[in-house]
Amino acid sequence: MDSSQSTVLGGNGGSGGNGTLISQTNDITASTAGADDSMQKLNQVSNSIQKTLGLIHQLYLTVSTFNAAFQMPLLQRINGLVVELDNMVKLAEKSNIQVPMEVVNLIDDGKNPDEFSKDVINSCIAKNQIPKGKTDALKNLRKHLLEELEQNFPDEVETFRESRAAAAAELKRQAQAQSALPNGDVRVKSEH
Repeated sequence: MDSSQSTVLGGNGGSGGNGTLISQTNDITASTAGADDSMQKLNQVSNSIQKTLGLIHQLYLTVSTFNAAFQMPLLQRINGLVVELDNMVKLAEKSNIQVPMEVVNLIDDGKNPDEFSKDVINSCIAKNQIPKGKTDALKNLRKHLLEELEQNFPDEVETFRESRAAAAAELKRQAQAQSALPNGDVRVKSEH
């Protein structure tokens, strides 16, 4: 059982009771422990990668200056590399780290993976420009129509604005009523 759970022994404090175990989980503690656990796993994977890179460098140095006297150290370094790679596989199985294939392909091509993030952000900005342009055009059309209507039908436009303001106030009141608890406190959305 991890630190996010507490166990309570049912019955008479465990002496003569029914001995039932009741597991209680605190959501806040569990989510904090889960975040800490995933960060710890990520750090373990990162350390394993660094250690593997160091072992590969040592192996490279041994192979590049190889002679018969270095056969035993070479075998030891190869075994050390195999053990560390096995450790890395075990750590990877415990971790839930998602890496997009595009990032892996960029790394294989010898490019910086930050380029992927930059391209995704630029793509989102470019795709956002079309709806933003449409929204701005509709706002300008609405503004222009209201100006024209106000010149030709001032009484009707004033009635329209009053009804819009009343409807907006009613929607705001309903939204506040839905988020209010019976004791008058405001309900806050929980973050998971």
